[in-house]
Amino acid sequence: MAEQSGEPAPTGSGPESSTVGIHSITESARYSLAEMGPGRSVRTLLTLNQADGFDCPSCAWGDPEPGHRKTAEFCENGVKAVAWEATRKRVDAAFFAAHSMSELRERDGHWLEAQGRLTQPMYLAPGSAHYTPITWKDALAIVAERLRGLADPNRAVFYTSGRTSNEAAFLYQLLARRLGMNNLPDCSNMCHESSGAALTETLGVGKGLISYDDITEHADLIMIVGQNPGTCHPRMLTALEEAKQRGARIIAANPLPEAAFGRFHNPQTVKGLVGRGTRLADRYLPVRINGDLALFAGLNRVLVEREDARPGTVLDRDFIERYCDGFEEAAAAWRSLDWSRIEALSGLSRRRIEKCADDVLAADRVVVCWAMGLTQHRNAVATIREIVDFLLLRGNVGRPGTGPAPIRGHSNVQGDRTMGIWERMPDAFLDRLRDEFGFEPPRAHGLATVDSIRAMRDGRIDVFVGLGGNFAAATPDTNVTEAALANCALTVHIATKLNRSHLCHGREALLLPCLGRTERDRQASGEQFVTVEDTMAMVHASRGRLAPGSPQLRSEVAIIADLGHELFGDGLGWHAMRDDYALIRRHIEHVVPGFHAFEERVRQPGGFMLPRPPRDSRTFPTATGRAHFTVNPPTGVDVPPGHLLLTTVRSHDQFNTTVYGLDDRYRGIRGGRRVVFLSREDIRELGLRNGDLVDLVSVHPDGERRASGFRVVRYPTPRGCAAAYYHETNVLAALDATAETSMTPVTKSIVVRVEPANPPRER
Repeated sequence: MAEQSGEPAPTGSGPESSTVGIHSITESARYSLAEMGPGRSVRTLLTLNQADGFDCPSCAWGDPEPGHRKTAEFCENGVKAVAWEATRKRVDAAFFAAHSMSELRERDGHWLEAQGRLTQPMYLAPGSAHYTPITWKDALAIVAERLRGLADPNRAVFYTSGRTSNEAAFLYQLLARRLGMNNLPDCSNMCHESSGAALTETLGVGKGLISYDDITEHADLIMIVGQNPGTCHPRMLTALEEAKQRGARIIAANPLPEAAFGRFHNPQTVKGLVGRGTRLADRYLPVRINGDLALFAGLNRVLVEREDARPGTVLDRDFIERYCDGFEEAAAAWRSLDWSRIEALSGLSRRRIEKCADDVLAADRVVVCWAMGLTQHRNAVATIREIVDFLLLRGNVGRPGTGPAPIRGHSNVQGDRTMGIWERMPDAFLDRLRDEFGFEPPRAHGLATVDSIRAMRDGRIDVFVGLGGNFAAATPDTNVTEAALANCALTVHIATKLNRSHLCHGREALLLPCLGRTERDRQASGEQFVTVEDTMAMVHASRGRLAPGSPQLRSEVAIIADLGHELFGDGLGWHAMRDDYALIRRHIEHVVPGFHAFEERVRQPGGFMLPRPPRDSRTFPTATGRAHFTVNPPTGVDVPPGHLLLTTVRSHDQFNTTVYGLDDRYRGIRGGRRVVFLSREDIRELGLRNGDLVDLVSVHPDGERRASGFRVVRYPTPRGCAAAYYHETNVLAALDATAETSMTPVTKSIVVRVEPANPPRER
């Protein structure tokens, strides 16, 4: 049942060396006008990311202060995300009557989502070939009846996407815990769980510690590791340009030479449009896939050895002695490292790493940014701990322009976790929830994403509810995941558009259409706003401006509140919270730390920043009250002869599992997504030619997995390393291949064999 490809054969012309510019403007205008038309485009884009407008439903990059924002405070991918949601196309009852489930399963995800917005609740009865209309009353009654009929509330799973607002996320976790379970998997489990685990262990707070101004005004050196901001966080390029103009240096470490590391042509300036642009990366390190732990271990060895040679001149000994523990054990481990192993694992020479260390020593204030290129490996948590060690050595925590910066990919994925969307919320949170609502929340830990798939596969889950997202496409081991969803008695998806997950259904299925971020939300007390938290812990309001795409759409908050009322009556005030979101924020204020005077502060332009003690006061809420140095021996992946190490990447024309188009102009790809990037040397050694059609076969202890029909594209990747697009290659990732500690799926370092496609391409 894995997604089929009806794409034309893609072609490749090689990577670009610059980003944005006029082409980005014309592409944004083309896409926006095609989907929304001129009037809707103007009404939406002029309020996008403005203090009185709505938050972009794309990435979680922070905003400049109100008063410092551009009129066009958005990027190309933000425009596409908005147009994708605010499209004039509709998927209604007539669409489902005309398209059977078997027919829809033959379509790829790009086609499915391109059909338009869902307009009314739809029901798939057992054995039916078509979704058919259903009333909201009957749909919610079915969900409530199936949940009440569970032999154990733990036979339900409530999944959450990172686009969900704080208010909806808080109600969602309240509903799950009132039901009696903590099965709350979310997209954090699949992306930045490794960051949270490492940062909580070492610094006591599982979030990044920087602000927007730390990048633009204070940092002397910004390291971008395992992240491609040009595609995944394009507005970050403007902040990096400001830092460069101030004199900061930028180091980029990545297996692929992304266009964002070249010249940035800022579309907001004349110089950016007609001049040479700004070269962003001063130094590029072509690290091997999964070589980042070895890179930072090597840097830390250099720093310690130079301190040994010139005591008191390299490390911040005062900071280490006052605020840290574990330094001597870590330093001894670094001194004992073997350079040949560091070079082999990182793919970088000792000289190259020492030159990087020279940049570090020339900088007083250092920020390290990363994304999923670091978090989705077996040793991801160890890698991020090693980055924390690197920052602690020179006191680069708790000062302006310093700190760790995991750059979150979805607009409110960080806020979801803050609101309690976690299967292992601490007892202190559950105690406050009990005191606020008068019931005893369950204390036993619930299921994260991978364990939820295992439970569905094994027949231990009857009801799956998805609040946004595209669970089947986003998760690993595609065939296993799709079969697991089909093993449920009921699957429920609260969504804006049709996607692959809606075709991987239980014996019964419901599609419940919701408002998007762009649309006005009117309830009984008047027009509502919601709030989100960005990657820099800023909480701010979001107010949609468009009329709803259908009169039958309901907000996520209203859907959850109505289901809560249907299940439990109104003892917790479900309908009152639905009618006035300020009541939800009042409950959040009492339950979630840092949200005092929530309503008053979030109504201020730009919102407010949540407390992060290591940043605010060099206070470390760890078990010892100190920041922890840790020992993280460099490790790698054993790649047998004749095999490669595959990483997954996003195309420039997509966001998460949403594909806006079949081109990736920054990598020179046109007309398709089933490509595999290989070095010239690997192509020759494997007996292939550029343009050949191949199958990718992953190798795991429990057996092999195959992804068929990929076009070979010659690309400057490190020897022995390959890359292909997510989510088409999720079928190659084993469900049981997860990161140590965080249980994040390992999708960035998959051992694969490349075979000629069957039948082989004619030469």
